[in-house]
Amino acid sequence: MSTTTHEYKERRTFGRRWKIAATVGVAVAIVGGGIGVAAADGEDAASTISCPTVADKLQNVPASAQAEVERNLAQLNTQIAEANQRLVTSKGQGGPNFVQNAILGPLASKRGAAIDRIAIAIGRQGTRPQGLESLATCTLSTGGGSTATEPAELPAGGGEEGGGTAAGPGIIVCPDVESQLPAVPAGAQAEVDRNLAQLQTQINEANARLVATVGQGGPNFVQNAILGPLEDKRVAAINRIATAIGRINARPQGLDALAPCQLEADGAGGGDDAAGGDDAAGGDDAAGGDAGAGDGGAAEVGTISCPDVGSQLPAIPAGALAEVERNLAQLDTQIAEANARLVATVGQGGPNFVQNAILGPLEDKRVAAINRIATAIGRIDARPVGLDALAPCTVS
Repeated sequence: MSTTTHEYKERRTFGRRWKIAATVGVAVAIVGGGIGVAAADGEDAASTISCPTVADKLQNVPASAQAEVERNLAQLNTQIAEANQRLVTSKGQGGPNFVQNAILGPLASKRGAAIDRIAIAIGRQGTRPQGLESLATCTLSTGGGSTATEPAELPAGGGEEGGGTAAGPGIIVCPDVESQLPAVPAGAQAEVDRNLAQLQTQINEANARLVATVGQGGPNFVQNAILGPLEDKRVAAINRIATAIGRINARPQGLDALAPCQLEADGAGGGDDAAGGDDAAGGDDAAGGDAGAGDGGAAEVGTISCPDVGSQLPAIPAGALAEVERNLAQLDTQIAEANARLVATVGQGGPNFVQNAILGPLEDKRVAAINRIATAIGRIDARPVGLDALAPCTVS
């Protein structure tokens, strides 16, 4: 009996020892895990996005371009701040490539667009800087140091090289087709108007390209890459006009002589086509209506400013990331193209020209791209709502 009692006491004592050991082990594991989580949190908290500075790489910024360059340098700072904020708010989301795909990738696209606008602004009056696109890519730094920012103003002495004023890119001037037409039959009027609008759109696009390619190519670049293709497009549009009239009345002759255009210095007068059709008539941007009225005086060019869509998005599912990034890049491209067109059409049209021919079409394009972004996210997660409010842009 005593043996049995002794064995019982030993088993009970062993059981208590085992429970104590197990409890201590769990406590150690919890404390150790807490230390590990704290260390990981500390490491994440110290992470910042580090980007190459752009301002110190610029030389000989023309005085007339400094305001636009400074605006875009400030935009670069804003982009970094927004990306760092998203780094904090999205901590723990996604897989191992989340930061690269959802933050650093879109940031590089936005920086590329802003840097391109800086290069274009400088190239309008001076020599367009090369190689700046390499500064678009940023990295994640875990050193906890402060992120370098662009200066609020360009350093003194960054004006035109040699103190002179560099020549602008000029402007493309084409013969006016509408004034050379005979009476247009009512049955041909709509098609004639569409093609007159297309002629104006072609000129606008050529002038935009003239601005965007300043400093590129050799001495014959403008003739071979801009004026030559423009003449081919004008021949086709003029031929469609003659054919439309010729179906009802006598076909007009000699209009092909109006196809060649020429490059003139900024401020020279010219006979650009006055597109008399409505805005929906020509090309993607459809610059019809009062596009060629030419009744406005000289005006400040300004810059088109649009709400940032990327910073308003929820966490992007990995399966939608590629499509979202493509459309965010497309939004940047649309703004760059609209700004180029704003420059190329200074002085054209009436008081509502910019709204009708540039901002309106830009808003339509942004609505489509934003809708594609929302659809891509909505295929996997909840579709974001209210993004359409980010489509309208303004001229500052």
